[in-house]
Amino acid sequence: MASALARRARGSAAAAAALWGAARGFASVGSDIVSAAPGVSLQKARSWDEGVATKFSTTPLKDIFYGKKVVIFGLPGAYTGVCSQAHVPSYKNNIDKLKAKGIDSVICVAVNDPYVLNGWAEKLQANDAIEFYGDFDGSFHKSLDLEIDLSAALLGRRSHRWSAFVDNGKIKSFNVEEAPSDFKVSSAEVILDQI
Repeated sequence: MASALARRARGSAAAAAALWGAARGFASVGSDIVSAAPGVSLQKARSWDEGVATKFSTTPLKDIFYGKKVVIFGLPGAYTGVCSQAHVPSYKNNIDKLKAKGIDSVICVAVNDPYVLNGWAEKLQANDAIEFYGDFDGSFHKSLDLEIDLSAALLGRRSHRWSAFVDNGKIKSFNVEEAPSDFKVSSAEVILDQI
């Protein structure tokens, strides 16, 4: 009886949070990630020369999410501790398991420019498994209510550490760490159980 009440309370809280998030325009389970960030585009990781050759093109969110099953994870920044040592490696090391579950693409997004992300992806040897996108001005994370001020760590406005499973634009699962240094709910291992 107590466990049934606990499940119902968690379900009610999750439903209330989804409705509250949708009413505010922010992302939540059940919402459309593209609609939650209207007009936002991301910048695919690339070299400076590739940026010049493509006239510094951006990728609309609809092109990333619609018609696909996507696992996306966000993190405070390239070359930082937990991001380099645990977060990206968890997805790189589980890419075959994610693909076996029908995932079309695994995406890492950070409040960095696409050139820094390109260098970082190469250093981690992860650019063949994971697509890296820059949210250079933080507009994507701000739209999703995932922005955090990390000025105390000399990083400025960045992203919370998070992950989501998105099917044809709809957010099916959404995990946000309590602190940027935490790595408890946003790993590939967790998202694998949610797909």
